Parts: sequence; C-alpha cells; structure tokens
Amino acid sequence: MPAADLLLVLVVLADFMVLGTSRLTTCIRAIALQGLMLGALPIALTQHWSLHIVGLAVGSTVVKSLVLPWFLRRAIREAAVRREVEPSIGFTLSLVLGIAAVAIAFGVSQRLPLPAGVSELLVPVALATVIMGFLTLTTRSKAVTQVVGYLMLENGIYLFGLTSTDRVPFLVEIGVLLDVFVAVFIMGIVVFHINREFDSLSSIRLTELRD
Repeated sequence: MPAADLLLVLVVLADFMVLGTSRLTTCIRAIALQGLMLGALPIALTQHWSLHIVGLAVGSTVVKSLVLPWFLRRAIREAAVRREVEPSIGFTLSLVLGIAAVAIAFGVSQRLPLPAGVSELLVPVALATVIMGFLTLTTRSKAVTQVVGYLMLENGIYLFGLTSTDRVPFLVEIGVLLDVFVAVFIMGIVVFHINREFDSLSSIRLTELRD
C-alpha cells in the first residue's frame, strides 16, 4: 500500500475513534493524530517536493497536531470536564452512521471528475471526514466535542484542497490554517465562559436562556 493511502486510512480510523468514544481526551488525541497524518499527506502525495509543499506540510503539522490539540486540552482542564455523557445519539449508532458515511463517500466520489495522479482514496476520505465531522458537530452536546467535530469537518475540506495543491497559492493555504486557529481560539473563549457562567459545557443548557 502506498504511503499516501496508508495515511488516508489512518485519517478515517481517527474519525471513527472520535465517533466511538465518550472520553474527550481520546477525541483530542484522535484529532491530533489526524492532524499529523494530514501534515504528512502533502509530501506523500507529491513526487517532486517544493518549498510550497514542505511549508504546507510543516504548517499543517504544527497547527493541526500540536497547537490546536494543546488548546483543547487546556480548555477541558480549565473546565474540569472529561466525558461526553449526553450525546443526541448513541456511540454505537454513531459508528454505524460513520460506516454509512464512508459508503456514501465512495459512491459519490466515483461520479466526480478527479485530477490525474490523485490517490483514489483522497476524495472519498475527504468527503467521509466532512460528513463524520458534521455528525459529531450536530450530535454531541459538549462544546469541546463540537469543536472537535468542527476540526474534523475542516480537515475534510483541507483534504479536498490537496487535490489541487499545485494550483492553490501558498498564502491562501496558510490563510486557511490561520482562520481555523482563530475560530478555535474564539470557540475556546466561548467554552470557558459557558462553563464559568453555567457550570456546564452542555450546549443543551443554552435553551434555558431567557430574555
């Protein structure tokens, strides 16, 4: 199996790890490992390395596997929360839906025109990661887990971008990483204030707010 395909398989396994666990620390480890795989993918997918490719790989690795997971670990430490105890759907059903997402992703990808030389797994894994990220974002009640779901969704979009790395300017890609960092930074502040004011990170409690 080529290195790129192996990395893409590991990306999908990280998606399932997030869907199948209630421990927030495990979710963060999974998203950090996924970030590491995503950082290595630009190099694994390209035969001829350039400053652009190396910069994208290093920037993605630092932001996705180090900076953002560290920020999330700090958030759960400050909030003193460890588990996702109130998901809208069970973890087993989440895994079943994840499998369905992978099947749908492969079915849809067969109908999409792909650039020459792109791994056959890249688009299906990208689409599956977007779907599973959205699933995590909408079915989990803890704000931290929802942030993880948002990161999964963004990682899927990032994978789509790798299909045209040679045609996307370097500064645009760095700008995307910066936008993600800023978004998670803002989400972290929101998580902190929710926990401080309501002593809970469950987004369900927001329905209790009244004017």
